[in-house]
Amino acid sequence: MKPQSSNTAASATASGADGPARTTRTTSSQVLKDFIIRYGLLVILALMIVVFWRLEPAFANPRNMFSILEAVSVTALLALGVTVTLAIAGFDLSIGSTAAMSLMASSYAMVILNQGTVVAVVVCLLLGILIGYLNGVLIVHGRIPDLLATLGMMFLLLGLQLIPTGGRSIAKGMTLADDVVATGSFTHAFLALGRYRLFDLIPLPVIITLVAAIILWVFMERSRYGRVLYAIGGNERATRLAGAPVERYKIAAYMISGLFASIGGILLSARIGRGDVTSGSSLLLDSVAAALIGYAVLGAKKPNVFGTAIGAVFVGVLLNGLTMLNAPYYAQDFVKGLVLVFALLFTFGFASSQRR
Repeated sequence: MKPQSSNTAASATASGADGPARTTRTTSSQVLKDFIIRYGLLVILALMIVVFWRLEPAFANPRNMFSILEAVSVTALLALGVTVTLAIAGFDLSIGSTAAMSLMASSYAMVILNQGTVVAVVVCLLLGILIGYLNGVLIVHGRIPDLLATLGMMFLLLGLQLIPTGGRSIAKGMTLADDVVATGSFTHAFLALGRYRLFDLIPLPVIITLVAAIILWVFMERSRYGRVLYAIGGNERATRLAGAPVERYKIAAYMISGLFASIGGILLSARIGRGDVTSGSSLLLDSVAAALIGYAVLGAKKPNVFGTAIGAVFVGVLLNGLTMLNAPYYAQDFVKGLVLVFALLFTFGFASSQRR
């Protein structure tokens, strides 16, 4: 029996020796997974910038980098609005049409009604808030699911914005349906909102978007109101039992979404200098993509302002780089969808395997 006892002791000793090594391997694997979940998307963004820069040196030009930020400023504003509705476990499909409605309203106010910058901007902001309020009322009091309510509002706005001009874009000197020529025009102050560059480099839309993002981040992450919005999205019933006015908060979330969409529409109108009926067609998908990519930033796994801003920059860098490399335009949506899938894989796929 002694040799057997000796073998057992040797086996136990070997097992004990393997234990720390196995633990070290497990810990290293866990650390790597944590790093991928938290920083994977940021690493990919950095790698994309380096690759595009090596393939096309003009990509890293400061003016081009700010052009990317300018191009995504409208998308980022709409995505920030969507983020607020996602925080309450809702969704706003009408953001693109709200921005387009704001674009057409500002153009109509100045070109056809001969109004100034302040009137045009105020009208658009109030219009966005009103649209958000109507969405909230339909969802909260009308008991209509958020996707259906905002989808209906989207189609309503897409049709409504075309009625005053008979489906035509608004431009200086256009002839109206009653053969009257529009005598108004976009003011220089209004156009500056979309075209002015600070120090001849930093576009004003980028500054406006940055300020709006910071304000919303403070509201969502540091204020009691933002915490209540997240609580509603996490457990609406428990939040209601805690005494929070859930209905008012949900309506307010859609009003914020409408406000941000209207700001995006104003900046887009100021950039192109006309009321183009097709300008808001792709805003919805790009904005939703930015907001969803934001789930993967720093492993948040929830809608968040910082992640959404990074998601918008991510989409902008990707599309600008592909354009500068003369990639076919029809392939860009495919690449964008592929990136979105991988971003969500970072968020949910690795996290699920980590729990197992």
